[in-house]
Amino acid sequence: MSDSSDLRNGLGFDAHRFADARNPRPLFLACLEWEGNGVEGDSDGDVAVHATIDALLSATGLGDIGTLFGVGADSRGAGMRGEAMLRETLGLVHAHGFEPVSMSISIIGNRPKIGRRLDEAQQRMSQICGCPVGITATTTDGMGFTGRGEGLAAIASVLVRKTVAFA
Repeated sequence: MSDSSDLRNGLGFDAHRFADARNPRPLFLACLEWEGNGVEGDSDGDVAVHATIDALLSATGLGDIGTLFGVGADSRGAGMRGEAMLRETLGLVHAHGFEPVSMSISIIGNRPKIGRRLDEAQQRMSQICGCPVGITATTTDGMGFTGRGEGLAAIASVLVRKTVAFA
């Protein structure tokens, strides 16, 4: 049994604007493909995954998503699926002696409607991360870029446990 000094928490955020409808992209969220036009971004733009990656890296002191995968069309993360980025990040987290204990993700936007696939999204993220993952969704009552339907955002919180002691 570990004590509380072995636990660390991290917080992550990500946001992307929707792609121009004249140049549609697939919409990925929580490692699932959804109906509708996707978001702009160097990778697949999965805001739930990107926020989770930043939360994992924050909790473990391993940087952030931009440091790990780069930024821009020529970056290492360009064209990558969020699931591949998440799996690589989890490998790094494990290699540094940590394991995820639980995660919570809040998706902010008017679309897609998360409720009909909520269980599927939670199960998919839990399967990949190896811990319970709770997902909620909210709108901003018409305020800000998400409220105007211009894009999506996500906030993620993770709890990790230190599994290996380093000198």
